[in-house]
Amino acid sequence: MSTTESLKFQPPSLIRELIRDGKLGRRSTSGMAEGYKQANIVILPTALAHNFKQFCLANSGPLPLLYKSQPGESRCPDLADQSDIRTDCPLYCKFQDGIFCGEESNLLKYSEELEDMVTFYLGCSFGFERAVQEVGVPIRNLEQNRNVSMYKTSVPCHAVGSFQCNLVVSMRPIPEGKLNAVAQATQSATDAHGAPVHIGHPGLIGIDDLGVPDYGDAVELHPGDVPVFWACGVTGMEAVKSCRAPLAFTHSPGCMFITDCNAEKPSPGRCPDAADSIQAICISQEPLHFSVASDAAIQKIRSLELLIGADPGNRGIQALFIPDELLKACLSMSHAKSVLITSGFPTHFDQNPPEETDGPPGALAMAAMLQALQKEVAIVTDLRALDMFREVIADAVEQGILRSPIPLLSFQENSRESALRFLCYDGKVQTPRYDHLVAIESAGMATDGKYYNMRKVNIQHLVDPIDVLFRTASDIPYIATTGIDDGGNELGMGKLKDRVKKHTPNGDLIACDVEADFAITAGVSNWGGYAISCALYILRCCAVHERYLRKALGFPTVSHEKSWAAALPTVSKEEKLLEILVKFGSRSGKTGNLGMEVDGLPFHDVHSSIIEQLAEVTLL
Repeated sequence: MSTTESLKFQPPSLIRELIRDGKLGRRSTSGMAEGYKQANIVILPTALAHNFKQFCLANSGPLPLLYKSQPGESRCPDLADQSDIRTDCPLYCKFQDGIFCGEESNLLKYSEELEDMVTFYLGCSFGFERAVQEVGVPIRNLEQNRNVSMYKTSVPCHAVGSFQCNLVVSMRPIPEGKLNAVAQATQSATDAHGAPVHIGHPGLIGIDDLGVPDYGDAVELHPGDVPVFWACGVTGMEAVKSCRAPLAFTHSPGCMFITDCNAEKPSPGRCPDAADSIQAICISQEPLHFSVASDAAIQKIRSLELLIGADPGNRGIQALFIPDELLKACLSMSHAKSVLITSGFPTHFDQNPPEETDGPPGALAMAAMLQALQKEVAIVTDLRALDMFREVIADAVEQGILRSPIPLLSFQENSRESALRFLCYDGKVQTPRYDHLVAIESAGMATDGKYYNMRKVNIQHLVDPIDVLFRTASDIPYIATTGIDDGGNELGMGKLKDRVKKHTPNGDLIACDVEADFAITAGVSNWGGYAISCALYILRCCAVHERYLRKALGFPTVSHEKSWAAALPTVSKEEKLLEILVKFGSRSGKTGNLGMEVDGLPFHDVHSSIIEQLAEVTLL
């Protein structure tokens, strides 16, 4: 019997002949006929063919349609000469009423039934293996002489008629340093499922154990490997089960139909359009999670980060700057379904209200974009500030700054148990109520357990223990946290504590001790909120990132782009919001002035200029 290695460079027609004659046995076709497309097979009654075609078009990631036969057609001239679908897969699966009934080495005895059935040829990831190897990426299942690992997920496909199932993915262990190379090598191979749909911890897509695949073989990861998942054509098998056809057939997972068509071969490490070239960015270590975006989107977000790093107040914030924190925070937030924001720094302890004008505008700018992206969003703030926030939000809705009111919450109980009940349904870490917490210009607890303004004044009596939520979230794997600061005494800046103590006046005393996963430093904290709003818009408009979010299922959401753009911060909206805050008694943080300034800087010419520059980069 021929070995897979000996079949690596054999022509597809010869391999199909060997399969047809029963000379290859029941084995995976991975590694055979290198450089040629392979196909998943689904054979259904003619009456179901229209809906299944629509199901494929609606879920083109796992089910890229290469060819749809006529009823009873056993050949596929568009894909292969001298082929016969009844004999040319190494192994087939038979289903009756959606129930798996066993495997068949060929379908010749069903020739009469096949006269009223339609065959669908669907792209397969085996077709991109050569392109992956050519950019220096190992294929572990071939090294280990195993079939690829395939898993059912918790991710629902876009349903059509009776075809309703969850996505199936294939997994390949990839060295972390090769993630960009493998993503770029597969990105343009849309007939072979294209770029990955998930990189990182399998539990994030509902897979319990990599060692127990639903289909194929378990493949061992080497040290430094990351599990990378592609949409898989075995999704078609799950769809067949769901439709409960009286009779249906598929290929057996891994036992593909090999075509005569050359696989797409992108230039090594680079896609045709460099601006759309894909990059993988780590957004979480525990659980391990990577997101993706195009080069163009990433460069825009880095430009936003540079803009908000301006230091007109001469605070020396450059020493607190960590590159790409804005990018990573926004990628993480883009994956979130529910976001909790906190803001409000009682700088002016001797005034009523003690609020400053930095923080709430940035918080509402983020909330407006999150609303537009149809994410759940809420704000938690100190109990003393709740009524003022409620009035500010009501005015913001009335003046068109916000699309709808934002739920307002308070938290006063200083214990981990109460924080768990607040953050998670039934207090269970497995079911978080919020995926991401964001603190913008919110007072942070110092090492001595007190809260200080920049002048070393203890304002603890005005601050609720919201930092307990952040400390508790740090132990919940599925909640990420972000802090936005302009001085180092704000909630979340414990990540920068050593820098704050070294470079910030009074830093030894005022430095926040509570860490966030991401620490965004800006010349004014509001600017960080504006930049997050802009970056979330950029990411959702990025075709590479948007596809990754929906796992290559359903259809692109670009039709909503106008409503997203309408949620971006503008000079007009932010001027109105500042007027509302001043009306309710909020003052400039540095000067205490009750007027159109933030942190001692006038709105016009300073803040308005930053907003305009952010918009220019975002909409370029």
